[in-house]
This record gives sequence, structure tokens and C-alpha cells, in this order.
Amino acid sequence: MTLPRILSIAGSDSSGGAGIQADIKTITMLGGYAMTAITALTAQNTLGVTMVEAASPAMVAAQIDACVSDIGVDAVKIGMLGSAEIAAVVAERLGALTVPIVFDPVMIATSGAALADNETIAAFERLMALATLTTPNVPELVALGGHDGMAARGVTYLAKGGDAEGERVEDVLVVPGEAPHVMAGTRIHTRHTHGTGCTLSSAIATWLAKGLPLPEAVDRARLFVRSALRAAPGFGAGSGPLGHTEARG
Repeated sequence: MTLPRILSIAGSDSSGGAGIQADIKTITMLGGYAMTAITALTAQNTLGVTMVEAASPAMVAAQIDACVSDIGVDAVKIGMLGSAEIAAVVAERLGALTVPIVFDPVMIATSGAALADNETIAAFERLMALATLTTPNVPELVALGGHDGMAARGVTYLAKGGDAEGERVEDVLVVPGEAPHVMAGTRIHTRHTHGTGCTLSSAIATWLAKGLPLPEAVDRARLFVRSALRAAPGFGAGSGPLGHTEARG
């Protein structure tokens, strides 16, 4: 089987737990070839984000072009974008592709730091229309108008339930015209949850690049995240990173 090529368009996490770094680890552990278009540099660790510096839209576009024109791409994962202008240029470039696209609409880091302003969030509309799957967590889903708002857009999305209360964590896959597909598991109690959303979305993109149907790709990605949560190395004084290299795919 040809090694699936996954392009991650996201921000860099200096502490290695989320963003581009989590995506590379996930894609590699699941048997894919990881490429990157870095949208922003962040200075962060398990305690929070102390500085963010966005790349220029031209630089982001150039990175995408460099990967697509030479190595090629079988799936795309979109994470933190950094600005509305970057969101626009990403949508422009991806509009020409016919591969699965997984969009994680990153607005707030696990630590609580804001990673997208209102203008950037407004620019998400075009990306959600292009995406094979959008993966909002509880606060992101609220900011996007809730289930009603997503239904009105006609997008396919995974409503992640990790931020909700209760011992049962439910992730709901919603495909227009189909009954919601609920995937549930017992909550894993740990403070080491930094990068769960990044890991999940890049895992879904990798499984889609391997040809799995969407429900199976989501389910297998969820199992990888749960395994990585259990294998967390215990680093940092705050929300620590997952154990990607010890997780089972």
C-alpha cells in the first residue's frame, strides 16, 4: 500500500503537545507521511500560551503549494489558522483539491487562551463548506451556532463531548440526511489532555487517507486518542501532553 500523505495546516506548539507537533506524531504513529504548512508560532507549555505570532498568508500559501506540487497529498487536516487572511488563502488553495479535508475549528487552547478572533471565526464558513468533516468541541459548537447552526449550513460535523459534564463522553457524528451516529465511552480522568483535538482530527485525516469510510475513521481515531490519554507521560504542571508514541492505533 502506498504511504498516505497527510498535510497538516496548523500552528506550532513549542511544548510539543498540540498543533503541528501533535499532528506529526499522530500521523507518523498511524502509518502516514506528515507534511506541514505552519500558520503561526506559539510560545506555550502545559500552563498556557504566552505569545502568538502568525505567519504571512503568502508564506502559508507557499508551504501548501510546495507540498501539493511535488509530493502530493491524500488528505488535509486544518487546525489553528491565526488570522482571517490565512483562513481565506487556505480555503482558496484547498478549493482546488479533491481529497478528504478535516477541519478542527480551533478557537481556544486547552489552557483557555484565545487562538482565533471574531474575524477569523467568521472566515471559518468557507472552510466548513469545503471540509469533509468539521470537529468542534462544546464551546466551539456554541460559537458556531450550535446544532441548529451547523444543520442550517448543511455541513458534516463531529460534535465532540469531552468538555461536557458527566462520566459518559459522547461524540456525535452528524451527516446531513442521516441519523446522528453516537460514539460513547467512559470518561478518562486525567489532567493530561493537551492536544486531544489536534490528535483526533489528524488521526481522522490519516484514516480517511487510507480509504476508511468516515464513521470508521472517526471511531478508530477516537480509540487512538483514548489510548494516548492513558499513555500520557505525565509532563508539565498543567494540562500535559498525550502519550502519542505509546498509543495503539
